[in-house]
Amino acid sequence: MTVEPVSAITAPALIEPDAFVFSSNVESVGGNFAGWFTKEVGAVNDNLVEADHAMQKLAVGSEQSLHEVMIKMEEARLSFQLLAQVRNRLLEAYQEVMRMQV
Repeated sequence: MTVEPVSAITAPALIEPDAFVFSSNVESVGGNFAGWFTKEVGAVNDNLVEADHAMQKLAVGSEQSLHEVMIKMEEARLSFQLLAQVRNRLLEAYQEVMRMQV
């Protein structure tokens, strides 16, 4: 058994420090958290409505794949769960602030 050396290894491309800086969605609405949250609630509502329409089309017998309907329903469920968790964390933070003694 012969072992050949690995000779075709090239140096990895240099990663720029700015490559991992993510643009915030908050900045796109002017840095307003309420505006961002309202936009996200609207997006979750749109996902739920879209999943409901897909389910209705499937029940009627339109040309809709069961897999696509299930994927849309799961996306809507996950986005709603995320929204509920954000709401819970905000409520907990508010309650913690209200418990603080000034």
